[in-house]
Amino acid sequence: MNITLWIITAILALAFLAAGAMKIAQPKAKLAAAGQGWVEDFSDATVKRIGALEILAALGLILPALFGIATVLVPAAAVGLVLLMAGAAITHGRRHETPNVVINVVLAILAAGVAIARFGPFGF
Repeated sequence: MNITLWIITAILALAFLAAGAMKIAQPKAKLAAAGQGWVEDFSDATVKRIGALEILAALGLILPALFGIATVLVPAAAVGLVLLMAGAAITHGRRHETPNVVINVVLAILAAGVAIARFGPFGF
C-alpha cells in the first residue's frame, strides 16, 4: 500500500507542479488563449496565487516524506489540494466546463485518498 500511495502522490505532485508552473510563468491572456477560459474570471494576481498554491502543495506532498521532517505536512498538503480542487470544480461548474469538473473531482478523490491514508493507517 505504501508503494501505491507513493505512486499516487508522485502523480499528484507532478500534475500540480506543472499546472502551477504554467500559471505562474504564463500571462493570463496566454492561458485564456490556450483554453483556460476560467482565468478571465480572476485577476492576474489571483491566477498567480493559485499557481503558487499548486506548487507549494506539490512540494508539500513529496519533500517532507522524502526528508522525514514534519511528515504531517504530506496529508495536510493533500487536504489543501482537496479544497483547491473543490474551488476549481465550483468555478468550472459555473462556467459549464464539465470535462474540467470531472478532472477536478478525480484529482480531489486522489488527494483525499492520500490524506486519509497518510493521516490514518499508512502514516509516516
